[in-house]
Amino acid sequence: MRSLTARLHCPALPAGARAALLLVLAAQPLPQARAQNPPQPQVQTQTQVQAAAGAQGPVVVSGAVPDEATRAAILTRVREIYGAARVVDQLGIDQLTAPPNWAAQVQRALAPDLRQVTQGQLRISGNVVEISGRVPGETVRQQVLEQLAARLNNPTYTVRDGLNVAAPTQQMLDAAVARRTIAFEPGNATLTPAGTQVLDELLPLLRQLAGRRFEVVGHTDDRGPRMANLQLSAARAEAVKAYLVNKGIAPADIQTAGAGPDQPVADNLSPEGRARNRRIEFRVLA
Repeated sequence: MRSLTARLHCPALPAGARAALLLVLAAQPLPQARAQNPPQPQVQTQTQVQAAAGAQGPVVVSGAVPDEATRAAILTRVREIYGAARVVDQLGIDQLTAPPNWAAQVQRALAPDLRQVTQGQLRISGNVVEISGRVPGETVRQQVLEQLAARLNNPTYTVRDGLNVAAPTQQMLDAAVARRTIAFEPGNATLTPAGTQVLDELLPLLRQLAGRRFEVVGHTDDRGPRMANLQLSAARAEAVKAYLVNKGIAPADIQTAGAGPDQPVADNLSPEGRARNRRIEFRVLA
């Protein structure tokens, strides 16, 4: 006879691609099992990292489970999580033994929040649940673990934490800054209360860059002398650095630059365009 194991697995991908959580439901043989190299059931999905929404690949469900009811339940759940159009059914049935209510526990473990884990693995072996991989922040890490334990809701099950917080990418920083304005007092480099509040909101993301250098770049519109704008943009970048250092970011991790009006992202003919050009940019360096 064979014992059942459920596993989420995601291999590393080439640069420029991003791997989403991959589910593997594996029936692994005991040492005395008759079968050699049994099939490894898998649910796989890959997502390209792009600015807004990446192209999503298929979710392939393959391998073996004890009966048709378990098979149907797993497929239904996976389709609910990833979308029916993405799911490819290659899941079979074999003669397997499982702990009491094992199929129900697997169902409870499968939840949409697992999509937040990348390059990781969820392994349910007997009453031991091991989850590893990358999550976008410490809050997410705690939520995933707490919700997994709450869903299992069984004191005989042990949840082992192998999650780690992934360093933010340039795309993540761009997306966070794009929704916010780091405001200064008109014509000078003094941060407004609203500006410091935005920096406080960005701090958790920036702290994840610990040990990696990034650049703070100030930008202005084209109103006024160019040299004055270059000086103002540099001073504003320095003001942002000083605030972040005061909040615990290592000074050696931050470089600053002032681009003045030379790198606009909109035209300077309208108030709206000029407002977009007056901005602070963060660039991950290493």
